[in-house]
Amino acid sequence: MTRRSCAIYATGIVCAHLLIVGIALVVAQVFQTMIHSRLKKEITLTEKSQVFESWKNPPPPVYMEYYFFNVTNAEEFMMGGKAAVKQIGPYTYREYRPRENVTFLENGTKLYALNPKTFVFVPEKSAGDPEVDIIRTVNIPFVAIMNELNSYSFFLRTFVSMYINSLGVDVFMTRTVHEVLWGFKDPLLTKVHSMKPEVDEYFGLMWKKNGTHEGEFVFHTGEENYLDYGKIDTWNGLSKMSWWSSNQSNMINGTDGAVFHPLINRNELLYIFAADLCRSIHLAYVEDVEVKGIQAYRFAPPNDVLMSPKDNPTNAGFCVPAGDCLGTGVLKVSVCREGAPIVVSFPHFYQADPKYINAIDGLNPNKEEHETYLDLQPTTGVPIRACKRAQLNIILKRVQGFPKTKFINETIFPIMFVNETATIDDESASQMRTLLLIVTLVSNFPLLIVGMGIILLLVLVVLFCRNRQKKTAKDDTAYTQVSDKPDEPSETAANQPMRNGSYIAMSPVEAQKC
Repeated sequence: MTRRSCAIYATGIVCAHLLIVGIALVVAQVFQTMIHSRLKKEITLTEKSQVFESWKNPPPPVYMEYYFFNVTNAEEFMMGGKAAVKQIGPYTYREYRPRENVTFLENGTKLYALNPKTFVFVPEKSAGDPEVDIIRTVNIPFVAIMNELNSYSFFLRTFVSMYINSLGVDVFMTRTVHEVLWGFKDPLLTKVHSMKPEVDEYFGLMWKKNGTHEGEFVFHTGEENYLDYGKIDTWNGLSKMSWWSSNQSNMINGTDGAVFHPLINRNELLYIFAADLCRSIHLAYVEDVEVKGIQAYRFAPPNDVLMSPKDNPTNAGFCVPAGDCLGTGVLKVSVCREGAPIVVSFPHFYQADPKYINAIDGLNPNKEEHETYLDLQPTTGVPIRACKRAQLNIILKRVQGFPKTKFINETIFPIMFVNETATIDDESASQMRTLLLIVTLVSNFPLLIVGMGIILLLVLVVLFCRNRQKKTAKDDTAYTQVSDKPDEPSETAANQPMRNGSYIAMSPVEAQKC
C-alpha cells in the first residue's frame, strides 16, 4: 500500500469519526446541557456564587430623574376651566442601594435583606437648582384633609373649611422643587399635629425616604430551583397583601427587578413586585436589542397591566371597594397610602384612556420618553439596561362644605413623574462579553467538530479524485509483444535497405474508463 493510499484511508477514518461524534453531540446537546446546568448552579444568591457580591452592591449607577408639572392657570381651573401644565426638569439624583443585614435562612434556600436607598443630587445632569426653582402644584395635604373629612357631616366640613381659609391655605401651593420633593413644615399639618401627634407636621413626596428602605424582604436564593432565583418570598412578613379585593391581586409575584433567573425565553412573562405601587406587575417580550455589544431581550409592561376591568376582568381585583374602578391606564393606590387619593400611571398618561390626557393641556405621551422597559441578557438573566417610569397623580373633585371646590371638574391631576434608569457599566459589560464568548464557544463546540469533519471530507474527495486521475493516466498507454521477426516489407519500404535487429511497434489501445 502506497503512502497516498494510507493518507486517503487515514483521512477517511478521521473524517468519519469527527462527523459521527459531532452529529451525535449536536443531536444530544451535551455541551449546551452542560453549560445550562452550570449556569443554574452558579447563578444563585449564595456566598460562594459569583453574582452574590454584585447583588449586594450593584455596580451600575442608578439615576432618579424627577419631572414636575407646573400649573400655569390655577385660578381658571378653580372656576371650572381646563387645567394647563408645563413640564419642568429633570432634577437628577444618584441613587445608592446596597443590601444590608443579609442573613441566610432555611439552609441557604432563602435570604433576608434590607435595601436602604440614599439619594445624592447631580447638578450636571439636572435642568436647574431644586432649592431655587419654584413650582405651583396641588396642595396635597389640603386635598388629603378634604378627602378624610368626606365621610363626616356637612357642618363639620364647613367649619373645617372656614378654619382652613383663615390660615390662608388654598387648593394650590407655591413651593421650591426641593420642598415639594424632600419636605417642608406644612402649616395645616402643624395644626393637625397639635391635636393628633401621630400626624407628621412635615410633608414631601420623598419625605423620610432618603436613607430608608421600602421594607423587609425575604428572597429565594435559587438553590432549590433556578426559576425561583431572586423571587420574593415575603415582604414585611407578608406572603400576600390584603389591600386589594381579590386573591390574585393580593399576590406577591416575581423579583424586586434587580435580578432574574437565567435562560430566559421570549415567550415567558416576567413578574416584578413594586412596593411603591403596592402590587405586582408583569412584563412581556417586545424585541431584541443590543447594549454595549451585548445582545439582550427587551421586556415591557403590556397594555393589559393597567387596563380597565371592562377590557381585562383580571384587573377587577384592583378596584377598592369592589366595583369602584377607574379607567384604563391609571391605578388608585390610596388603599395602601393613607391620606390623599393618590393615583399612579405612566408618564403623561401613556397607554391611558384619552379622557385623562385630554383633561389637561400640556401633556404629550410617547413611547420613547414614557415607556417602562427592561433589557435582559437572556443567558444569564442579568439586567443590562433598565428604565422604570411612573407618574404620581391626585384626584381633584368637588367636596360638599368646601366652597372653593364647587366649580372644579373632577380631574386626575398630574403632580410629577420619575424616570429611574440604570445601564451596565463598562467593566461589567466587558466581563459579560467575555463570559458570553466562552459560553458560545463551548456550546457550539460540537458544531466545530462537525465543521472539521466536513473539511476533512472535502480533502478526502480531492485526494481520491487525484489518485484516480493518476491511475487513468498510466492506463492510457499499452505495449505490443516484442518479436524477433520483422514484418513483411511494404511497397514503400521495399526499396529501403533492411535494418538489423528487432524493433518495437507501439499501437494505441482503447483507454479504460473509470
